[in-house]
Amino acid sequence: MRNKFKIFISFLASMLLLSATVASAQVDRREVRQGNRKFKKAEYNESEVAYMKALLKDSLSVAANYNLANTLYRMEEYENAKAALDRVGEAAQMSPSSADYYYNLGSVAMAQKDWKTAVDALQQSLLRNPGDLNAKENYIYAKKMLENQQQNQNQDQNQDQNDNQDQDQNQDQNNDQNQDQQNKDQQNDDQQQNQDQNKDQNQDNKQDQQQNNQQQEPQISPQAAQQMLQAIQAKEKETQDKVNKAKAAALKSRQKEKNW
Repeated sequence: MRNKFKIFISFLASMLLLSATVASAQVDRREVRQGNRKFKKAEYNESEVAYMKALLKDSLSVAANYNLANTLYRMEEYENAKAALDRVGEAAQMSPSSADYYYNLGSVAMAQKDWKTAVDALQQSLLRNPGDLNAKENYIYAKKMLENQQQNQNQDQNQDQNDNQDQDQNQDQNNDQNQDQQNKDQQNDDQQQNQDQNKDQNQDNKQDQQQNNQQQEPQISPQAAQQMLQAIQAKEKETQDKVNKAKAAALKSRQKEKNW
């Protein structure tokens, strides 16, 4: 595809170069003709210099700008080529060769992969010259590339939307999980707090019960305690007397048996 429209550009350039002297009455014809000769020899650097010298004298020269655009296109300086075409856009659109102007503008746009501009420019070229097969072929190609570009952009946009939806869903799920975990932690904290409260309450109840038991135990007066002590001592004395009597009886019985 590029080779075809480059060949056409070469043919177009030759056609335009023949009419350059007519369109460049206000510029130095010698410099324009010099640029034309260099262009035909594919000496594009020298051709560019010659056209630029002509433009220093008349920046709106259609011939110098148009042929400079063709030169820059061959040098693959597409942005500069488009700028040169834009400078003569209004004049070129009104000229009999306006179809060629739009064709070249479309070719530069295709080289830059600016498919929308290419489609629009080639469409204008075909409106002015419907029989141009090269323009028609390039128009079909640029339109197909534009459709593919738009389709890819839509797919990327849909993918971004799906990714954002998935991200939002994951975020919501994470938020739900975090909320569940927080609820569970809060429940555990409440349960532990209740256990601690019950434990403290049981401990308090136990202490209260011990205090109540201590309070319920009867208090013995010193006089009663003295009487109890005397009773215990009397009981012990009585027991000791019985033991002593038993021992004395046993001793007396053994003495009698011996005397006998």
